[in-house]
Amino acid sequence: MPESDLALLTDAAHAAAETATRYVGGPLGVTRKGDDSPVTAADLAVNDVLSEILRSARPHYGWLSEESPDSAARLDAEHTFIVDPIDGTRSFIDGQDTWAHSLAIARNGKVTAAVIYLPLKNKLYSAAFGRGAHLNDAPIAVSAATALSSARVLTTQPNLAPHHWRGAVPDFRRSHRPSLAYRLGLVAEGRYDAMFTFRPSWEWDIAAGALILSEAGARISDRTGTALRFNNPHPQVNGVVAGAEAVWSEVLQALRR
Repeated sequence: MPESDLALLTDAAHAAAETATRYVGGPLGVTRKGDDSPVTAADLAVNDVLSEILRSARPHYGWLSEESPDSAARLDAEHTFIVDPIDGTRSFIDGQDTWAHSLAIARNGKVTAAVIYLPLKNKLYSAAFGRGAHLNDAPIAVSAATALSSARVLTTQPNLAPHHWRGAVPDFRRSHRPSLAYRLGLVAEGRYDAMFTFRPSWEWDIAAGALILSEAGARISDRTGTALRFNNPHPQVNGVVAGAEAVWSEVLQALRR
């Protein structure tokens, strides 16, 4: 059931935080992966903790994590854990507090339980399908923004390149946070009106945020407006556009397809 799965994810997120914070201020053992992105000893240690807790509790669930070798066996599972042990590794390395643990469970392509936890900010976003979204156990909701021109949007500068847009690049108030999971949470709690990224996005970065946003009343899709599905054979989606419905719709209308 989503409730018991959510409790499991919440407990696992706290255990992940206990492990990760032991590395704060100490040697991080930074190395590079095949795509030249950084990985630390903390990423790997958190991945081990999450794997032990979650897979022991639900041995029949599939497993998809940024820090584990992928296996096609997950495609045959009705439920699959989708995990980013530390989302915002560069932020973690730089000593910032905007990194997060992102944990989700997908059933037949749809996320049913989700947690995003930023331990250094004491922010735990959570959701179970059909039961609303919460921040530290308090209900949250997307903003009531009605126009992109006055919206507060989380995105990176490359997404404002003219080739992405049908006409002039829209004018709005832009901000950024390094963790994609945190950006999704900030929109879900209404502090920002929308977020978007047009790069292919890994499922482990966005699966938890997708449910939390939806349960908070936001709209979320890929850059073409297509609904997101998870536990795909290649675990990426075609960008992400999310936010208050009117702003989400305006962004999609303005995009070059």
